[in-house]
Amino acid sequence: MKKIILSAALLLGAGSFIVTSTQSCMALATSDLGISIIKRVLLGGVSQMAGIFGNKQAFLQNDLIVQALPENLRSVYNLLDRVAPSLAAKGKDYVAQSAAYTVNISTPILQNAVNSLNSNDVSRIMQGGQGIATQVLREKTEQQLVQAIMPKVDEKLNEFGIVRTINTALQGTSLLGGLFGNQSSTGNLGSNGLSKLASEQMVNGIFNIIGDYEKKNQSSILGAFNGTVK
Repeated sequence: MKKIILSAALLLGAGSFIVTSTQSCMALATSDLGISIIKRVLLGGVSQMAGIFGNKQAFLQNDLIVQALPENLRSVYNLLDRVAPSLAAKGKDYVAQSAAYTVNISTPILQNAVNSLNSNDVSRIMQGGQGIATQVLREKTEQQLVQAIMPKVDEKLNEFGIVRTINTALQGTSLLGGLFGNQSSTGNLGSNGLSKLASEQMVNGIFNIIGDYEKKNQSSILGAFNGTVK
């Protein structure tokens, strides 16, 4: 295996230290130090996500959250923008409030998954290139996140009455029914439909933010493994 010169700075508690060594990239990556570096990057991404999700305005204004919109939910918002613009804004606002309501559920799930990463996970991360750490985390947590937050999102959206309000505003609009497999002339969003799409946006947004954090910190922390090839 190729040798590299490694220089990595790892902040631990109140202090920090620098490791400089010539050794196997994979051996170092799967060592306690290598695993700690990768965990620290991912935990930093989780922390950034929690800050955005916990702040309604930050959630609404974040491009990575906007990019996470499922196509059907984007179509609902576009339709509402044409027939009831204020309701479109209200729907987005309620989804943002639901995200803040669920962040204390999603955060520990992600943190526990990061802390459970082992040498096999890290070996895969090191061989996979940019973004693979977030992908590994997603594979470990995506289903659990959806199952955990969707009932809470449904609870919150029903509390706001947003589904009923949207259905009333769009009564007689066939497009909405088509989006959700209902070909009736009126269409019906349904509580589960909106909650499912909102939950999907949140989960997509979670990993967009963590992935973006991983990318930005790869050279300074995780990317310390780039080194000089010997």
